[in-house]
Amino acid sequence: MHRRFQQVDVFTEKPYLGNPVAVVLDGEGLDADAMQRVANWMNLSETTFVVSADHPQADYRVRIFTPAAELPFAGHPTLGTCHAWLSYGGEPQQPDVVVQECGVGLVRVRRARSQLAFAAPPLLRAGPIDDHLLVLIASVLGIHPDDVVDAAWADNGPGWIAVLLRDAGSVLALRPDFGDHRDLFLGVAAPHPEGSPTALEVRTFFPAAGSVREDPATGSFNASVAQWLLETGRLGAPYVASQGTALGRRARIHIEQDDAGTVWVGGNSVTCVSGEVEL
Repeated sequence: MHRRFQQVDVFTEKPYLGNPVAVVLDGEGLDADAMQRVANWMNLSETTFVVSADHPQADYRVRIFTPAAELPFAGHPTLGTCHAWLSYGGEPQQPDVVVQECGVGLVRVRRARSQLAFAAPPLLRAGPIDDHLLVLIASVLGIHPDDVVDAAWADNGPGWIAVLLRDAGSVLALRPDFGDHRDLFLGVAAPHPEGSPTALEVRTFFPAAGSVREDPATGSFNASVAQWLLETGRLGAPYVASQGTALGRRARIHIEQDDAGTVWVGGNSVTCVSGEVEL
């Protein structure tokens, strides 16, 4: 069966500088095993499948797969899937707001100018990590525990632990070695100097996802680390984070917070491949 397909580059205005996601627009009839085989073959950080919504308020439901497992939520696949759905003529029930159903529930995606932005979902786990885990994480990252300014759970689905370092250069210098600790989902961030065009440098690592061990741009982690940093007063919104620098990319993640306290994570998306896949 031929199914509509796009490969979308997310968090960039220019193709091939952000984070790609493969989007199968007609996912009906495919079971989880078939979706997982496709995602493994695509060999991207995530592949998504759009199916009919179960919730009456949702415009569609999306299933999100890494090459190795299904995720309840992920940020750049949310924006890339919404971009593809709209480009194929999707019409949301609410003007300028698309409601996506996924493993964590309903996620709002708003349209503003040329960008899409999703409302950061509530954290499933927050709070400080214990000293033993901090020592382990520092060892995996190849740094001393004293180099860590702070660390906390920032899990909105995948299982993120957020690590804050002193400066952006320290983030870019990381050469992690996960060894047997492949179950860790680590996001590392640090501020750029005041006056820089971007406020934060971000890197994310998740070896359990298979062949893609570092993500060029991670909406879910940028959402959760923004919630953490804004709540603790370390940053103010709006701000722009950069990610993918260590991989030769130039992703830009835009963070805003509305009057109700909701954190919005947005950016540009561009279609790089469009057509059909045989599934």
